[in-house]
Amino acid sequence: MIIDLKTPVEIGGRRIERIDMRRPRVRDLLAAEKAAKGDAEREIRLFSSLCEVEPAVIEELDLADYGRLQEAYRGFLA
Repeated sequence: MIIDLKTPVEIGGRRIERIDMRRPRVRDLLAAEKAAKGDAEREIRLFSSLCEVEPAVIEELDLADYGRLQEAYRGFLA
């Protein structure tokens, strides 16, 4: 699912205007849980994996755009 960012981010001189999130698998959740120390970090690592971007990209998102990632993720679970 492609999410067009309302507020693009710049990481390492690269402007990111859209993020493509793939459907999650159980192994994605397990890997995020192993690597994270808390719920917020787990979700950031999970979204990073599903969107195939480094965690720094997810961390730099505007909260409205982050909420759109959360909605997309919940849509996959429905």
